[in-house]
Amino acid sequence: MSSRDELTRSNKLRLTKLRNHLLAWYEAEGRTLPWRSPATSTFERICVEVLLQRTRAETVAAIYAVFFARFPSWSSLADAGIPELEEAFKPIGLWRRRAKSMKSLAEYAAARAGCFPDDPAELAKVPGVGQYVANAILLFQHGQPRPLVDVNMARVIERFVRPRVLADIRHDPWLQAAAHWLVRERPIKTNWATLDFAAKVCTARTPRCHCCPVSSRCDWLRRRALLQP
Repeated sequence: MSSRDELTRSNKLRLTKLRNHLLAWYEAEGRTLPWRSPATSTFERICVEVLLQRTRAETVAAIYAVFFARFPSWSSLADAGIPELEEAFKPIGLWRRRAKSMKSLAEYAAARAGCFPDDPAELAKVPGVGQYVANAILLFQHGQPRPLVDVNMARVIERFVRPRVLADIRHDPWLQAAAHWLVRERPIKTNWATLDFAAKVCTARTPRCHCCPVSSRCDWLRRRALLQP
């Protein structure tokens, strides 16, 4: 691992400050989404993360009640045919891909009373589990401080601290280390706070820097200002 891939002491301090600001912001501005209720089951939270991949949270929220009334358990998902799952996923898109992935995941979970391995190496062998879903399982079922790293979380971290080197966020060592450091405390709320902040303030296009609580320390905003004539 090169020095470029390692978190510096400065990086860690900045990420810790970012976490504190995001958590404070989340208390006042966080989104109200059905799977964030304290009564939500682990089954629902893991399933939702499958649905959220490349899909807006509001789109998933719109089908949440109907979907889980139709499929209330891993067994009900495992017993469903691919055409039935595809039909259920059509409102959120990518239905063929999601149907196959969810079917494989549900069959594995149903055969094991909903229990997944708590070892990342073993979890990587589970059908339908990539890095993002694996982190969701470790976070929600096993209480491990794991980041739900997608392009939105990556954007917040990279803008505030520094850009990653590799194009694929799953394999960039620095970004992965930064995301793990960010969520090392209060991991569930920190994940939700970061994703909400990315959706409402630190957006991909036209970010709302004027109402950002960390804009004065944002590396991306500083670099952009330097480029201004």
